Amino acid sequence: MPATCLDPRTALVVIDLQHGIAAMPAAHPMTDVVRQSRQLAEAFRARGLPVVFVNVNGFAPGRTEQPGRSGALPADWAALLPELGVQPTDLRVTKRTWGAFAHTDLEKQLRAAQVTQVVLAGVATSIGVESTARQAYELGFNVTLAVDAMTDRHAQAHDNSIAHIFPRLGETDRTQSIIALLRAEPEPV
Repeated sequence: MPATCLDPRTALVVIDLQHGIAAMPAAHPMTDVVRQSRQLAEAFRARGLPVVFVNVNGFAPGRTEQPGRSGALPADWAALLPELGVQPTDLRVTKRTWGAFAHTDLEKQLRAAQVTQVVLAGVATSIGVESTARQAYELGFNVTLAVDAMTDRHAQAHDNSIAHIFPRLGETDRTQSIIALLRAEPEPV
């Protein structure tokens, strides 16, 4: 279902487009995900709206049946991809769990900027993006998900999030439609 509107103070939040994760296998071409995310970031900046780049540098400590990576991470593992064109004015958040709001100051930064809605992009659809979408929704933000600006290691997990989870957390649409919607909104105050 297409997104219906964007709040006057909407932020773009791009999840985990970093060297260590982008190098992993993905269900969709990572170059497309990065390109779409960059286009969204440029459109948000052009409207004077916040752009947030989130990376992950660690893991939640709990015991799981599928343990994550063990040992030291490569030095550039958490470095954001240069193809994103990150600007000095962009906000940056480093997380240590799946969701970008847990144990970070992301909510505080968004509230300080009077943000009421977030558009999410990045990887992985069913992990970092979905966890962040769940937390944003629970915190009272309106949520829009740019479904062609995200991917997952597993196509089935990606499809499940888009078909069954995201419609319960917000609205979904494609990058160009979100940019068109953004340009149609009155200039933010």
